Amino acid sequence: MADTTPDTIQSTGVAGRELDPADTAACERIARALCIEGHDEVDSPEWVTRARDAWEELPLPLRRQVRRFRRHSGPNGTLVIGGLPVDRAALPPTPTVPDSVQRRATVSAAVLTMVACGLGEPLAYLAEKAGALVQDVVPVPGQETFHGNAGSVPLSFHSENGFHPHPPDYVVFLCLRADHDHIAGMRVAGIRQALALLTPASRQALFTPQFATTPPPSFGSGADASKPDVEPRPVLSGAVEDPDIRMAQLVTTPLNALAAEALSEFGRACEATSHTLRLTPGDLVIIDNRVTVHGRTAFQPRYDGADRWLQRTYVVTDLRRSRDHRPHDGHVLTR
Repeated sequence: MADTTPDTIQSTGVAGRELDPADTAACERIARALCIEGHDEVDSPEWVTRARDAWEELPLPLRRQVRRFRRHSGPNGTLVIGGLPVDRAALPPTPTVPDSVQRRATVSAAVLTMVACGLGEPLAYLAEKAGALVQDVVPVPGQETFHGNAGSVPLSFHSENGFHPHPPDYVVFLCLRADHDHIAGMRVAGIRQALALLTPASRQALFTPQFATTPPPSFGSGADASKPDVEPRPVLSGAVEDPDIRMAQLVTTPLNALAAEALSEFGRACEATSHTLRLTPGDLVIIDNRVTVHGRTAFQPRYDGADRWLQRTYVVTDLRRSRDHRPHDGHVLTR
């Protein structure tokens, strides 16, 4: 499991807990009930409704931990819960094709979706992995240097989909397999710790709309930051003492020298306050995408069917606010 036991929480600075075996067994039983053939289409509204109802049946310690995190996500905006079921004995080979997703219910997909419903509502973007609610994060042959979920080189700090009018409030990952060498690390850095390292001038600059963030490579052909249809936005917004973040080091462009210096300083602050999580199967990571950026260290895939495999879903706390982007009041943003 990731570093989440009481002795190791202090070393990583990230809150977490391990489910006891009885609670793990209960989670698996409830998840399997969502995998009934003929009623297992993960992206269907009916299946999401079943998962939402099933959330209420999960063990109280899990629901309580998620509920507390939703109220306040803590200094790092990250929660790790170990011991979730992923049905390791029945796992197929790690996918190796681009844009791999999970369309049929599995134990892991059910766990992810139930937790997403406990946080809010699952959400997807049509331009990313065809709008699947549960997406695979796996290395893909030939895409080693891709700066996205299919790569294996270091991935720079970013908040998810900050370019979009409706970015997710949370990103949830579930580890199905670790990498062979157990060196791949999920890196997280929260504004609640990084903010103290910023100068007043940089703070002020980061609150002004002088940054252009374009779609990441995973959305296909991204927009050009120099084009007028990319609306300049601030990197930080909201409460001065506890702001929200919209930033991706790869695709956020400062529009003047002052903004460039502020963004560089912010990057250094993230590096100085970051924490690295090395996940093992059954580890669930919830990232508060409003206050925390994340990235990844490098690792060496072997493409032998046993490579690192995470699954991911996005969550919003208020589905209504994106109604104009979701036809038929579904869970997929089409624009």
